[in-house]
Amino acid sequence: MRHQTHEFDRWADVRAALADPALVPEPPAGDVGSAGASVAWLRSAVARFSSGRTHRRRRALVEAELARLEPVTLRDAAAADGSEGSDSETRVRVLREAPPVRGMRRVAVAATRIAGREIAAGDTVLLDLATANRTHPVPLTFGAPPRVCPGRAHALALAEGLLRRPLTPFARLHHQAAPLLLPNAWDYASAAALAAGGFPAIGTTSLGVAAALGLPDGAAATADATVALARRLGRGSFLFTVDAEGGFSDDVAEVVALAERLYAAGAAGINLEDGRADGTLAPVALHAAKIAAVKSAVPALFVNARTDTHWLGREQDTTPSRLAVYEQAGADGVFVPGLSDPDEITALTSSLVVPLNILYAPSGPSLAELAAMGVRRVSLGSLLYRGALASAVSTATAIRDGRPTDLTAPSYAEVQGLSDPGE
Repeated sequence: MRHQTHEFDRWADVRAALADPALVPEPPAGDVGSAGASVAWLRSAVARFSSGRTHRRRRALVEAELARLEPVTLRDAAAADGSEGSDSETRVRVLREAPPVRGMRRVAVAATRIAGREIAAGDTVLLDLATANRTHPVPLTFGAPPRVCPGRAHALALAEGLLRRPLTPFARLHHQAAPLLLPNAWDYASAAALAAGGFPAIGTTSLGVAAALGLPDGAAATADATVALARRLGRGSFLFTVDAEGGFSDDVAEVVALAERLYAAGAAGINLEDGRADGTLAPVALHAAKIAAVKSAVPALFVNARTDTHWLGREQDTTPSRLAVYEQAGADGVFVPGLSDPDEITALTSSLVVPLNILYAPSGPSLAELAAMGVRRVSLGSLLYRGALASAVSTATAIRDGRPTDLTAPSYAEVQGLSDPGE
């Protein structure tokens, strides 16, 4: 029987072929062959060695060793002793245009179907990874599905140190062994109480700020209130980052002016989202322009670029490409609220250089599970504000109805002690 050769160079087709159990690497040629032939086979078949009991045991050993070293410590050591590095954008371009593995070869051990093409047992499948990777931000060099490297945070920290990039105290919280759990406050008292509870940084919730004023969230109606809150928080002794919707404007200059006001007030970071009040997504180029302009004007402000593809349930397949553009525009971190699928989260953390932020959901992965997926920041969003509203109503109705209350509240004096030190 004459066997055929099938070639694929589209990202989706290559990924499907790599995940198909009917397509397996060719066995090594044996002892004969040119020098380096065995290494070439190993590289083309490397996905075979990334699973199984032996792999899990070795990975556990590596994870145990890496857990003893904080990534930020490695970064500081590299920054102290390393030399100036070349432009990171050039390195990314070189790796994408000249990847370590340009193609893979598979043999069908059973009949299968890829991209509508029938593949018979014994047929050869050639996968052009170099071409596939040029058009998609998630690389497929070492097979599918992507897995988070246990040393990823350490490797990135080492690279950052060698490049000697500045790392603010707030940014450092994204490069530690455990993810940054960021609770979100809606006024000074809630922020001060959370800081007193031991949280190293506090976020704001745009829903809480807007709802407290009787205004809708996401409608660019709370710019002045957001700046006023930042000024109050700036008089405290804690790090904080501000949820600024989409910058309250599509005028890039106005977004930059807002960022400068927030930074002057003491903010360590800002969230900028591409979701709009009408349920659509802002053009990628416009949101990237906002990010780039803010980073150029206020380099020390941590820009967390948020995409609402999953939050709004629109264009979810564009999530990786949107994040890649925002990352290249200069975002310090990226945020995908509404995403809870473990495989999709792992795929993103495997492809991103900057930290991934996920919104915690009681029905979604736990903090420990998100950490295992490579997530570096977990936000609580409006959860605490909504919980406070629910607690207020349930306590009041319990008292009215003569039922016992389970509320453990701080005393009057304790709340007084949280007052703004500037007042």
